[in-house]
Amino acid sequence: MYRFLLTPRWWGINVFVLLAIPFCVFMGSWQLSRFEDRVQDHRSATEQAAAGRKEAARPLSELLPVDKSTSGRRATVSGRYGKQLLVPGRELDGHGGYYVLTLLRTDGGKALPVVRGWLPGRADSAKAPAAPTGEVTVTGALQASETPGDNGVGAQGGLPAGQTAAISSASLVNLVPYRLYDAWITLDRGDSGMTAVPATAPANTGLDLKAFQNLGYTGEWFVFAGFVVFMWFRLLRREVEFQRDAALGLVPDEANEAGEADQENIASPSGV
Repeated sequence: MYRFLLTPRWWGINVFVLLAIPFCVFMGSWQLSRFEDRVQDHRSATEQAAAGRKEAARPLSELLPVDKSTSGRRATVSGRYGKQLLVPGRELDGHGGYYVLTLLRTDGGKALPVVRGWLPGRADSAKAPAAPTGEVTVTGALQASETPGDNGVGAQGGLPAGQTAAISSASLVNLVPYRLYDAWITLDRGDSGMTAVPATAPANTGLDLKAFQNLGYTGEWFVFAGFVVFMWFRLLRREVEFQRDAALGLVPDEANEAGEADQENIASPSGV
């Protein structure tokens, strides 16, 4: 009764199924591993941030360039404050406000963006406290340059003079007359009565939408594998029933030919 499995049409169906199932399982497992990697990165970043708040600050030069292993570490650097900018559209504890960003000119000839604190409300340069004068030494969490669109970083243009949407060397290079570090720090304690801005995890280490997309794709690929198995058993069952009816003489020749045509359509790539 199952000799039909040896026909060319069923050979094609069987080969397709034998290839499709491992492929779907492989893709599902790969997406799952991507999600698990993000979970592990998130856990490591959280532990690193907690450890960074307790460890002794290190000179900025020892922590550059910023990567996953140095992001969030406490850095210290000396210099003189220069140009000040505001970063609007930043929330803290569910309240809207803005960062006060001041460029620290170091002895090395470069300037380091320093987030001195956060203030509530609309960005207003008149309300932003002026930076201390003279030589200062600052200590805070080291951060990588922001990318517009990630982690709530604004991407809007056309901001008023003295404002920037993202804290990055690429965004600031046309706003300040200094050579810039490809990094920034947020002070441990807010300056001049401002609220300190907590450090954020490095890019692609949080449980964000991309992470849960990986988890969703995992489910989709395993569902596809199950669907392929389901369709194979459905086709097999219909073929067995058809062969049984034909053997009992319950299917006329015209119906027999029509049934075979229908099954060919079902087994075709468009049907599957």
